[in-house]
Amino acid sequence: MSVELMVWDEPVPISRDQARATYLAVKRTEPGGGPVPDVAKELPGEITLYPGHVLVTMDLDTMDEVSAQVFTVARAHGMVCYDPQRDLVHNVAPLGVYEGMQLHTGDGMIVHDPDLGLVHDVLGTMSAQNPFVALVNFGRHFIQVSPGYELEYKEGTLVRTMVEELAEVRQAFHEYATGERGFLGRHTWSP
Repeated sequence: MSVELMVWDEPVPISRDQARATYLAVKRTEPGGGPVPDVAKELPGEITLYPGHVLVTMDLDTMDEVSAQVFTVARAHGMVCYDPQRDLVHNVAPLGVYEGMQLHTGDGMIVHDPDLGLVHDVLGTMSAQNPFVALVNFGRHFIQVSPGYELEYKEGTLVRTMVEELAEVRQAFHEYATGERGFLGRHTWSP
């Protein structure tokens, strides 16, 4: 079984719905046409060119490793990357304040310097197949959540709290990624 990612240029961040619509429209066209873009020369996996778009196909066994490489190359070229398996779009911006921050999911996705829209969308994918989401600044601090909305935060000491709504989780992750710590005062935390 194989999986796909599609990479292309967008002048501004786009939504998952826009990315999905673009991916589906491009897949209905015939591959080929035009010169090979520089980004395609750097992407791992099997490459199929469509006008203005690059489709990367990889084995399920290598999906996590190859996807991380594709996300990195696409970002370096200022390009959007759509993941149709997870229905997630990786935009170039806006980013959090911590250079090198990593987004980790329980289903194996690792993204370096994730855009804030991706973080928001990934939080909605928690399930038995994706049992946690974490934003990590290695050696400094992290925030993570598991289904049932148990939030954990560590900066020295690990503390945890339960929140009721996904919106609260999204707000806490957004604040964490942007350097704010309002979420710490809004909830009761225990070691």
